[in-house]
Amino acid sequence: MPSTKSRTIPPLRVSEQLRADAESVLVPGETLSAFVMDAVSRTIDFRKSQRDFVARGMASAERSRKEGSYVPAAKVLAGLRKRLANAQRAHK
Repeated sequence: MPSTKSRTIPPLRVSEQLRADAESVLVPGETLSAFVMDAVSRTIDFRKSQRDFVARGMASAERSRKEGSYVPAAKVLAGLRKRLANAQRAHK
């Protein structure tokens, strides 16, 4: 059962410049604590999204390999290079 008590994030030692930079971008009425909380929350959301994106990509690649429809990156890149070269020749 999860605890209903709130927890704290460990305090961080930062340079005077980093703290001054953080304070310089606070909106009126915003505290440094609220700014840090927002940054932590956004980073958590971003990393979860990034992890899920990679997992979906890996699963898709695995399905493609099993189905025999997987195209190696080298082949895709070679095709793109060929298309680029053709387009560049056509524009000359």
